[in-house]
Amino acid sequence: MSKRDYYETLGISKSAEEKEIKKAYKKLAMKFHPDRTQGDKEKEETFKEIKEAYEILKDDQKRAAYDQYGHAAFEQGGHGGGGGGFGQDFGDIFGDIFGGGGGRGRQRQQRGSDLRYNVELNLEDAVKGKSLEIKVPTFVSCEPCDGSGAKKGTSAKTCSTCHGHGQVQMRQGLFAVQQTCPTCSGKGKVIASPCPSCRGQGRVEKTKTLSVKIPPGVDTGDRIRLSGEGEAGEHGALAGDLYVQVNVRDHEIFVRDENHLYCEVPISFVTAALGGEIEVPTLGGKVKLKVPKETQTGKMFRLRGKGVKSVRSSTTGDLMCKVVLETPVNLSGDQSDLLRQLEEKMGKSSKKHSPKETGFFDGVKKFFDDLKS
Repeated sequence: MSKRDYYETLGISKSAEEKEIKKAYKKLAMKFHPDRTQGDKEKEETFKEIKEAYEILKDDQKRAAYDQYGHAAFEQGGHGGGGGGFGQDFGDIFGDIFGGGGGRGRQRQQRGSDLRYNVELNLEDAVKGKSLEIKVPTFVSCEPCDGSGAKKGTSAKTCSTCHGHGQVQMRQGLFAVQQTCPTCSGKGKVIASPCPSCRGQGRVEKTKTLSVKIPPGVDTGDRIRLSGEGEAGEHGALAGDLYVQVNVRDHEIFVRDENHLYCEVPISFVTAALGGEIEVPTLGGKVKLKVPKETQTGKMFRLRGKGVKSVRSSTTGDLMCKVVLETPVNLSGDQSDLLRQLEEKMGKSSKKHSPKETGFFDGVKKFFDDLKS
């Protein structure tokens, strides 16, 4: 009896891609698998046809041969589409659906863990950038065995329990359930002669010295990723990454807010009243700031371009200087008398010289007058 066309069997077109083939197979296998059809011989034969079609069409080379020669390409026994057992096929289906990888492939080698290293910087180094060396305790690839875990001159062998699949099947009622192989722990290979240096792990503990370049403009919370400098994986698996976590210490003068810097500058009573020029600190040195007369305490001055150029921005922020009036202390008797004389002379025209003070107390008086009425 002639066989049905493989594409027709799966219900797909001849231009179907791998994803479509796999999807069609899963759908039909779930419907016709003998574990679900309770001994229906006709459906069992249908499942064999479905499986055979899938085995051919999922393989690029076999599919190309089938497209050119049809079923004749496999009549000499090269395919053997019915082999493998129903339990294994059903396990493959569930493995694909639930991410277990199926019984045909062993577990992927687990990548090494990522690491974090905390580094503290002062504000100047964070703004200007800096190169530094850090020492990181971690796992590195074992040199004697080149990360394989096997003693030099030997190699890992295919696991005899799972035959390299990394998983074994256990039947539970109608279902065949995939489980990690207890012999090789899912690796698919067994090391008979472990490397004495790493005891078969393929990695050893070591403190690495690394050079880290801190880019200009970093701030607290920023991370610098060093690819492949984390823990080495077991048995030659890829290493994880190292993340250098930045923390910027508080500064004695400046407070940073993204690209801007803030600082407080004390000024004298005379400078505030009569105006003048003061020196203001910046990260690049001192600059002159002109204070206009009658400046009140808390006045904010903006020095453009004297802030920070963030690592995420091409724009340099500003320096915001808040002037704070400093009250004279440790006055001599003569100095105190002079201030009293000044107060007396200004008292007759207090509204003119101290409008805020006068306005405040006028408001207080009105408040209490309203309470009485």
